[in-house]
Amino acid sequence: MQAIRQPFASQNNAGNRMWTKELKIDGMTCPSCAGGIEKKLNALKGVDIKVSYSEGIGNLTVKGQTSLKYLINQIEGKGYNVMEFNRELVVTDNKREATAQNGQQLHVAIIGSGSGAFACALGAVENGAKVTLIERNPIIGGTCVNIGCVPSKIMIRAAHIAHLQKDHAFVGIKKQKPVIDRKKMLIQQQARVEELRAAKYESILETNPYITLVKGDARFKDAQTLIVDQEHGDFTEITADRFLVATGASPRIPPIPGLAGTPYWTSTEALEAEKLPDHLIVIGSSIVALELAQAFLRLGSKVTLLARSSLLFREDPDIGAELHKILETEGMTILTHTQAEAVTYKKGLFSSGKFTIKTTKGQSLRGDHLLIATGRPPNTQGLALDQVGVEISKNGAILIDDHMRTNVEHIYAAGDCTNQPQFVYVAAAAGTRAAINMTGGDAAIDLSTMPAVMFTEPQMATVGLTEAEAHYNNIETDSRLLPLENVPRSLANFETRGFIKLVMEEGSRRLIGAQILAPEAGEMIQTAVLAIHHRMTIEELAGQLFPYLAMVEGIKLCAQTFSKDVKELSCCAG
Repeated sequence: MQAIRQPFASQNNAGNRMWTKELKIDGMTCPSCAGGIEKKLNALKGVDIKVSYSEGIGNLTVKGQTSLKYLINQIEGKGYNVMEFNRELVVTDNKREATAQNGQQLHVAIIGSGSGAFACALGAVENGAKVTLIERNPIIGGTCVNIGCVPSKIMIRAAHIAHLQKDHAFVGIKKQKPVIDRKKMLIQQQARVEELRAAKYESILETNPYITLVKGDARFKDAQTLIVDQEHGDFTEITADRFLVATGASPRIPPIPGLAGTPYWTSTEALEAEKLPDHLIVIGSSIVALELAQAFLRLGSKVTLLARSSLLFREDPDIGAELHKILETEGMTILTHTQAEAVTYKKGLFSSGKFTIKTTKGQSLRGDHLLIATGRPPNTQGLALDQVGVEISKNGAILIDDHMRTNVEHIYAAGDCTNQPQFVYVAAAAGTRAAINMTGGDAAIDLSTMPAVMFTEPQMATVGLTEAEAHYNNIETDSRLLPLENVPRSLANFETRGFIKLVMEEGSRRLIGAQILAPEAGEMIQTAVLAIHHRMTIEELAGQLFPYLAMVEGIKLCAQTFSKDVKELSCCAG
């Protein structure tokens, strides 16, 4: 099947026809800006635009299938802001469907129902296609809303409130041990999960006639057909023009002798537990392990964590080392460079039973619950990808390019089942771009300034390159690490645990990386994201106006340390 090269029209601008629009274009600084827009768009087949710099208006005429959304993206890609000045002025044909080569409405089949899948479904429908979603689980919505991001952040927030009751820095406010009713917490948590699932997923299916949901387990029969195995041995076949695989990932269960058959927890069971364990043993040292370990610790459980290496060993080593100290100060036992050698479980007659973990260092640990958080491999087994020749990595991840294309031209993939980073916002962005590309557009995903956040306290947030990554790529660097004791808001909060670290490229002095360990790091990091994206130098970043007594001011202060001693500056020094 040949790729469709021209972007398909959206539902408002579909089919073979002529239509016009008047656009309001803000941000032009000289007449040559108008000429640049005209040159870019008029080079496209069937597109004619005349731009008035003085009026800030573009008169657009399109003959054919190019979508308004695509053209606006082309203009905004040059740095301007575009708004539809009025509704469509002329329509010569009101056909609303994107079509395949056989002349029928384009059909997109999507395996999965999480954020990447739904982003693709909505984008494909917007561009004129019809969509079939296939989901094997009883409920839709994927990991994030059901068993991942949403319930975990609710639990983490509750644990933070409990922690503040018993441990804060303000004299005159009595500290007290919180009374925890885990069952009530869980009811509230799951009610919010159900509310968001209904609003963001179920209601979309109910109200969008162009998206059909099919329940069952999908696998490829051939390059154009899926077999969906359903209940009671039934099955159905789905033929489509384009396919998106968005099947997510599942917890990795390590082959520890004795583990199989025991009632261990993954993150799913931990988040749904009605009772807090007296002693929770956690195997893992990355984001999920650390977030949940600290949450249970703050809710009153004793927590022992086993790390195969050091904490967050893939991140800048300063982060793991500092967080290790903080968590131990809160009461967590952390055993680094330690693995579980064997697991035994003895069921109690009147209790939930006990786990015993023998470690590679000869320790014998006993706890009433065991949490396995050692990564999430992709859900690609059983899809029969080999049947159609889709390439995967050694760990089963689908290999895709920056347009979400596999090596099979009409099969795309997005989210945790691919070789892209496992973050829900990456999955959603990938799904949106896949929809554009499979309906004839051209949209790439740029992960060079992708922020990553971990919601421990303090939070970890990073973007760009660490010093080690830069040196590996033969980039000479300079960096500064600013402890939070130098940030006025941290002093006002009496909370100075953590730091801000900035990495710049020698020569150009451009910011190329940021690593933050701070109470509001997740809110701060986007400033560094935008600075890197816009290729700002350290001096340009240091010269910006930042609000005083906001945590994000710490980024400015850290940038200033490349040329000044911030300890010698007055408050909110410019």
